[in-house]
Amino acid sequence: MSGLSEERVGPMTPRLALRVAIAGSFALAMFAIIFFRLWVLQVLTGQQYAHAAQLNVTRHLAIAAPRGEILDRNGAVLANSAPANTVQLRPGDLPVPITSANILAQPRADMLLYTRLAKVLQLSRRPVSCTVDVSTQTGMVPVRRRLALIPCAVAQQVALEPYGQVTIATDIPIAVYAYLAERQNHFPGVTVGKVYVQQYPRGTQAAQVLGTVGPISSSELTDMHRYRGVSRQDIVGQSGLEWEYDQYLRGVDGFQTVKVNSYGQLQGYAGVQPPTAGDNLRTSLDLHLQAVGEAALARSIADNYPADGGAFVAMNPVNGQVYAMGSEPTFSPSVFTHFLPQSVYNQLINPANGYPLINRAIQSAGPTGSTFKPITATAALQSGAWSPQNTFDDTGTYCLPGGLCLHNAGNVANGPLDLVNAIRVSSDIFFYHLGALMNVDPAAHPNGGALQHWASLYGIGRPTGVDLPGETFGTRPTPAWRANRNRLEAECDNLKHPNAMFPNHPHHKLPPGACGLAIYPFESWTIGDNVNMAVGQGDVQATPLQLAVAYSALANGGTIVTPHIGTDIESPDGTVLQKLPDGPTRRVPIDSYNLNVIRAGLRAAASQPGGTSADVFANFPEEVYGKTGTAQYNNQQDYSWYACFVPPTATSKPIAVVVWVERGGFGAVAAAPVARQILSQWFFGHPGQWVTGSSRTL
Repeated sequence: MSGLSEERVGPMTPRLALRVAIAGSFALAMFAIIFFRLWVLQVLTGQQYAHAAQLNVTRHLAIAAPRGEILDRNGAVLANSAPANTVQLRPGDLPVPITSANILAQPRADMLLYTRLAKVLQLSRRPVSCTVDVSTQTGMVPVRRRLALIPCAVAQQVALEPYGQVTIATDIPIAVYAYLAERQNHFPGVTVGKVYVQQYPRGTQAAQVLGTVGPISSSELTDMHRYRGVSRQDIVGQSGLEWEYDQYLRGVDGFQTVKVNSYGQLQGYAGVQPPTAGDNLRTSLDLHLQAVGEAALARSIADNYPADGGAFVAMNPVNGQVYAMGSEPTFSPSVFTHFLPQSVYNQLINPANGYPLINRAIQSAGPTGSTFKPITATAALQSGAWSPQNTFDDTGTYCLPGGLCLHNAGNVANGPLDLVNAIRVSSDIFFYHLGALMNVDPAAHPNGGALQHWASLYGIGRPTGVDLPGETFGTRPTPAWRANRNRLEAECDNLKHPNAMFPNHPHHKLPPGACGLAIYPFESWTIGDNVNMAVGQGDVQATPLQLAVAYSALANGGTIVTPHIGTDIESPDGTVLQKLPDGPTRRVPIDSYNLNVIRAGLRAAASQPGGTSADVFANFPEEVYGKTGTAQYNNQQDYSWYACFVPPTATSKPIAVVVWVERGGFGAVAAAPVARQILSQWFFGHPGQWVTGSSRTL
């Protein structure tokens, strides 16, 4: 035997044999699974991926064009687009790419990125209410979630355009721009660059006239007539001139080419087609006149507590061009060119802040007070109810049938007056009498008599046609109008209202008159309605622009002009592409002799002793024709009005001006000084001294 020992293996036991069989079966099963998986990947899935690669599609992402400029009459820039440093985010390049399929998902990796980016940009990370349109089998459904600003913006953008970029911040400081540019690996999906942002270099000046811009809405995209060819990422005009002339200002979008496979996965970026800038809008606005008017209106509001708002219009009474139009309180249109927090928007629509978004020159209407008297005078003279030679004894009191007696302000008695002097001293008693003379049987004349007819001819209760959106028509009361208001009130009172509308009367009829559409107990038209209307009180309501159009007709000899602001469409190099028409006109068939009588009264009111605005304009170098108005409105402090003109017969620069100061008190005190500042700037290039009137007439 050798020296090596032989190792022997014992016989396999039943237990060991079972273990070997189990291990072998497991190994065989695992091998089969791996083999099958490899076959699927190599054969089936490989074919699918190959097929998907063949289905890659090219898409174009819009690059918004810079908007055209809005210019004043002398070429001064009122609004323009300028490149701004911006931070954008590509949803498809996030750590966990966001698509329309996982639009509301909040992966941790993405949330960490959002947090880092918010810190750098100093944006709030507090969750807020966020509404996202989510695609379902039944269509787009709004879903509300609580998300911070950045994830909310991302989700909303993906809902509109899955492959587009989300603008997170604009006008970022250069230091922040450089910080992000140098640390792209720490901010996947985040890019820095430049986009065009609308700017308003004059701040709040002419804010309501210029208007605002903002992202196009889903409902606007369905308006193929107005927004044909507009992309989901476009910025469009939302109000004012920006809305009215959006088709010219908007320009032509460029685009960036991207490749996307059939699974919606972004494959890469390709070439860029640059955008084409929009055309410019030249306006009739005068930058300096606008500034003076706004400053004067703000001063009057500050000086005449509790005044808290107002408006003014200055226009050419011959062709309707608007030289200036202002409204207080105001705002900066620039807030709409960036991300607008809900809290800021709430302030802009809060009644406690005076609704600064409203253009009071065209969107607020109220009783005009005595500025309405030239319309009443026209109706009386033209209808034959009165003649220039007639006189009426103003005793200070006028009593209606039934015993109700009305008085002049301060119970002043002016004695015998003809029409010229009645306008000069603004005798309410005289014009109450004219209103009574022109009253008609409401059953036989449901649309009223001469007073309503001539108010309509002058434009009261009718749109002026100004090239701005949202104009209100005001009210021209008639017997038929009164009957209709009574009917609407009765129908509203009888409805079953939900708690949200009338919490004290859930789901049952309301007390008569609760809806506020008409005063209960309901009354049909009476002589008192016509008497009130004759002095611009009662239910008559007009906007400052409507009154400016009416006074323009007095200035130009009886032509109702269409006020307008846009004058030309120009290319970026200043070439005039299109002259915008002045707009239609119509004639008021007023006898020239009657018109001269009314003008004489307006001239005396602004220049002769006892004239209600004589102490404001008596020493003014130009020939001013004007009328004060002090309107009583809903148990508030009186509203202050002043309407005036310098006619083309007296100057080569004719102008009509209307000023309205809400709760400003007497017209000579709050409104007339503003008008004087505007006229001084127009004729002499500076606002001149501030002159406050002393008249306390209504």
